[in-house]
Amino acid sequence: MKIKEFFPILEELAPLAYAEDFDNVGLLVGNQENETTGILVCHDALENVIDEAIVKNCNLVVCFHPIVFSGIKKITGKNYVERAVIKAIQNDVAIYAVHTALDNHKKGVNKILSDALGLKNTSILVPKQHFIQKLVTYTIPENVEKVRNALFDAGAGKIGNYEDCSFTSKGLGTYMGNEDSNPEIGERFEFVEAQEIKIEVTFEKQLQSKVVKALLSNHVYEEVAYEIYDLQNEHQNIGLGMIGELETPMTEIDFLTFVKDKMQCGGIRHSSFLGKSIAKVAVLGGSGSFAIKNAIKAGADVFITSDLKYHNFYESENQIVLADIGHFESERYTKNYIVDFLKEKITNFALSFPVGKVVLSEENTNPVKYL
Repeated sequence: MKIKEFFPILEELAPLAYAEDFDNVGLLVGNQENETTGILVCHDALENVIDEAIVKNCNLVVCFHPIVFSGIKKITGKNYVERAVIKAIQNDVAIYAVHTALDNHKKGVNKILSDALGLKNTSILVPKQHFIQKLVTYTIPENVEKVRNALFDAGAGKIGNYEDCSFTSKGLGTYMGNEDSNPEIGERFEFVEAQEIKIEVTFEKQLQSKVVKALLSNHVYEEVAYEIYDLQNEHQNIGLGMIGELETPMTEIDFLTFVKDKMQCGGIRHSSFLGKSIAKVAVLGGSGSFAIKNAIKAGADVFITSDLKYHNFYESENQIVLADIGHFESERYTKNYIVDFLKEKITNFALSFPVGKVVLSEENTNPVKYL
């Protein structure tokens, strides 16, 4: 199989449209037309990981963090990023990153962290905004079912745990065609009043071209009237962080001791204890200081994240316990999840690629050490 043939599977794992605007995801290095010899899954695609991929005959490295994050003006090997890229190119190793595309997935980084901590009744902590659009169109009653089903097939009409969602209403449409028109109802230069049905559906913005194509391909009119709106609604199934409940509440010290052991933390920096039990837990793998207010608003007793600065701990305002467990530690089990996902998909779809060629990296790329 060619490297590009794995992209649909990786997109199912972590849709690139879910990534944050600042991020750099997808294929970063390499020729997608090359035949895949093996897949190495890692946290960070450092030079030693590329060496591991070469030894294990893997020419596709799927990493969580993008090794190329911001613009590169020169590639001379002067830093760890350039050295990794040079080695990958020299050895025909492709690098594909998922990062915030997997962060924002409801089964991604934060669900993995929530499951590791045994959280129940989980939901998104910071739902993604400006991601939902609405299509409004009009057609004759005889064409409604065909158009609506085509829109559903294109991915429109999904709201939370429901699909095939739409709204229709009746109305009176008017038009008059010019000399170049070919109206479905009426004649050129004839003022026509026709009973029409208004169809409304919502969809994720990355599906816009697919949805419009489905509309135009299945509509009976020569000129199709439609509008697309950006909605202010939050997407309840896409977003950063997660909040859930412990099956059995714990004391603050017992809970953080449990987290330290479970996530194999070298240490946990935390704000002052509040003297209450921990029952509701918010998590956000990676850097999560921006979501402190979200965790407080959601009623969490503790917020598990990383990369908190000195003044961030003041933001607890004696309302929540903030716990910095380390960046790598908060994402520790992500690469294991990616490996399991790829192996399951390859098995289920009987792809012509041996499951044994999907390999979990043995390199520890955590740059932070503890005494």
